[in-house]
Amino acid sequence: MTIQTPTSEAPGAAAPAGFPDLAALNQLAGAFFAALPGSPPTLPTTALGGVPAPVNVLPGGSSLGPFGQGPQLPGTLVPGAGLTPTSPQSVLSLGASAPSLVPHSTAPNGLPDNAAIVPPALDSRFGGQALGVPQAGPAPGTDRLSAQSFGLPGADALRELLNTPPRHSGTPSTPGSPGAVPVSAPPASAYYFAQDRQAPQGFATQVPQADAARHPPFDVNAVRRDFPILQERVNGRQLVWFDNAATTHKPQSVIDRISYFYEHENSNIHRAAHALAARATDAYESAREKVRNFLGASSVDEIIFVRGATEAINLVAKTWGAQNVGQGDEIIVSHLEHHANIVPWQQLAAEKGAVIRVIPVDDSGQVQLDEYRKLLNSRTKIVAVTQVSNALGTVVPVKAIVEMAHRAGAKALVDGAQSVSHLRVDVQAIDADFFVFSGHKIFGPTGIGVVYGKRALLDDMPPWQGGGNMIADVTFERTVFQPPPNKFEAGTGNIADAVGLGAAIDYVQRIGLENIAQYEHDLLAYATHHLKPIPGVRLIGTAQEKASVLSFVLKGYTTEEVGKALNEEGIAVRSGHHCAQPILRRFGVEATVRPSLAFYNTCEEVDRFIAVVRKLSSARQH
Repeated sequence: MTIQTPTSEAPGAAAPAGFPDLAALNQLAGAFFAALPGSPPTLPTTALGGVPAPVNVLPGGSSLGPFGQGPQLPGTLVPGAGLTPTSPQSVLSLGASAPSLVPHSTAPNGLPDNAAIVPPALDSRFGGQALGVPQAGPAPGTDRLSAQSFGLPGADALRELLNTPPRHSGTPSTPGSPGAVPVSAPPASAYYFAQDRQAPQGFATQVPQADAARHPPFDVNAVRRDFPILQERVNGRQLVWFDNAATTHKPQSVIDRISYFYEHENSNIHRAAHALAARATDAYESAREKVRNFLGASSVDEIIFVRGATEAINLVAKTWGAQNVGQGDEIIVSHLEHHANIVPWQQLAAEKGAVIRVIPVDDSGQVQLDEYRKLLNSRTKIVAVTQVSNALGTVVPVKAIVEMAHRAGAKALVDGAQSVSHLRVDVQAIDADFFVFSGHKIFGPTGIGVVYGKRALLDDMPPWQGGGNMIADVTFERTVFQPPPNKFEAGTGNIADAVGLGAAIDYVQRIGLENIAQYEHDLLAYATHHLKPIPGVRLIGTAQEKASVLSFVLKGYTTEEVGKALNEEGIAVRSGHHCAQPILRRFGVEATVRPSLAFYNTCEEVDRFIAVVRKLSSARQH
């Protein structure tokens, strides 16, 4: 592309005063369009092992850009990079400070009372694109979503290329977004089954960081517009979803990605030399790479897809555990554990004649490392602990726990089901032997989860299930198994929801885990400050380091009564034992009311919740 000089200027004349040099502008424009979809990327070739790596991550006709698969544009900004984690502070010491990243919308809850005509993620108003969240919309000239709807280059990326200052974060952007630039369909030789193994297109080993001054701030109302279910009304009132520890809601980009898979890519994987099999395989394996990047694992061979964290722990217990735990050996868990990180180990101990040891917690709900140290000995085979308690919100010092386990010669499993949506995880820094989580806890679909395992351990572990996909050769006399991860993925997996999990990880990373952690930390402090003084309220779990979970009981009421009263006002919380009976009984209760917060919740929603609890409290004198 060449930028023409104004007609009033003679060819070759110098640019008018105040205008950029035209040659430089031409060069920048050329660089921009060279980086658009369709430009051949330069990529390293990497053997992924097991199955040839995908090369056509999205099918022909996809539009690729700085926030999707494909070449990165110079100066691409990544949300959340400007906020670095702060030193841990006591939630209870922060007083009534509202979140430092409070919404700057003037609407009381940022949402209309009636159903929106346009789904949130299709709305071109200022919001998602300020966060770098893809605005999925119909391709030009059509009335339906297509691959061109994902990952288009945005105004910020163009502005960065042209080296002009970004708009002030408080100034609304012009509605609309650049049109899609179609990409021609790849030739047949580009499909995974016709290529040598190489790295998937567009994958970066690390998310680039951006300077705080160059990136718009976190805007909770912009985030909320990306979640269509938050427009729901319950009992005539706007839904307040405070049950995020049970499951999280899905942004429109995840919903759209799953729909697109079934509309355009649906096929079984790894098994056919046709276009849809290639598309499905590439989508599935690109999701595996996104998980690898998200966890900081060294190889996609260390990422196994399962149904969720529960199945993940069972896989480890029934493969590595069955192979390595024997009579008289010891398994250590903490008092904070979810039933899913207790029952499989109990079953293994009963089968093998092993013993379960429990790390105690103090009165705040934090594990006692000194007592843990006393439990470790030469008979300890594995230590399995949660990183964040689902019942109390306690953030557990898993790095120290793993290090101490290794010094005793034991392996360590970390349950990250409650941590991945709140904290940045680096499995190599933690040095966990196994790390597990569920997709639906991190704004992804249900029925999909992950086991991370160190490659050397996975190589030595026997398969858990037998069937197709995990075999290299079968005769009636013997079977030769594929290497990890395929060895542990027998049969047809949950392909579509793995792809959806990849889209959820994209969404969270574009907003930034640091942004999320800071906002949720301050929101939890705000809620704690207002809940704690209410007469009759007893908080269960007051550790110095907590994720955004509040657990409490109210004198004079059962937890079911509190939950019902909140539901009448459209507020969803969990009431019960939260599949963590041992830790609740440690504090002398059988059940609690558990509001659990996410980055799409607001101070106004907290105020609605507090008003109900205060009303209940005042109705019965304490």
